[in-house]
Amino acid sequence: MHVARRALAERRVGHAGTLDPPASGLLVVLVGRATRLAQYVGMLPKAYAATLRLGWETTTDDATGEVSGEMDASWRGRTEADVLAAFGRVQAEPLQMPPAVSAKKVDGERAYRRVRRGERPELDAVPVFIYEWRVHEYDAEQGLVSFEVLCSSGTYVRALARDVGRALGSRAHLLALRRTAIGDWTVNQALPLARLGDEAEGALRPMAEAVAHLPAVILPHAEATRLCQGQRVTAGGYASGVVAVFDAGGLVAVAESRAGVLHPDVVLAA
Repeated sequence: MHVARRALAERRVGHAGTLDPPASGLLVVLVGRATRLAQYVGMLPKAYAATLRLGWETTTDDATGEVSGEMDASWRGRTEADVLAAFGRVQAEPLQMPPAVSAKKVDGERAYRRVRRGERPELDAVPVFIYEWRVHEYDAEQGLVSFEVLCSSGTYVRALARDVGRALGSRAHLLALRRTAIGDWTVNQALPLARLGDEAEGALRPMAEAVAHLPAVILPHAEATRLCQGQRVTAGGYASGVVAVFDAGGLVAVAESRAGVLHPDVVLAA
């Protein structure tokens, strides 16, 4: 983030979902008032290209960790159809156990910090959703499976790799990971970090794109002003839930529509 702050001469810079250190790919950076929208961008589905290795698990569920438990060579007898079936079983499971080395909080503290102290934090399984798998190649000699996955926010792909190994009756860990999309943004549209200093200004997108996935409510200027002042405004016939609020000048707030009334959540008007 410090690179973006320098390039844009802006102190308020944030992101919508970090990447593990070994991973590469797309990171959505939010600047200025748009940093207030991080939670709404963070809820978008994310797409990844990944490779898992069969044969052993690790303490981190990826290649950066130490070998955990016994090695297993039973995958050598598995076919591509067996691998596809294992992916299907993982996709059908609505809960995922996060990796112990993760940013999940246990009693208010990040799990990875407890692990560093030698503790074994007890994490709760969390609901996740796998929208789509696509297995590209199964190397039965090396035990490598390359795949793409589109999943809900909060899904750990390294935990998916671990669980695929278990569903196959073996063990596995994540070998490589690249985030290719967040919502409608793709890595092909992104600006490489090395070019950020020269091209950052030109790469900025309208703030409204961060909430393009939310239903839009257009209000007269006077009512939009009241909403931005913290007052409740009649929502009319709009459905309940989180909405992006606009007036003639553009995006002014994100609000929750409840029982026909808009309740401001995030105010963006200058």
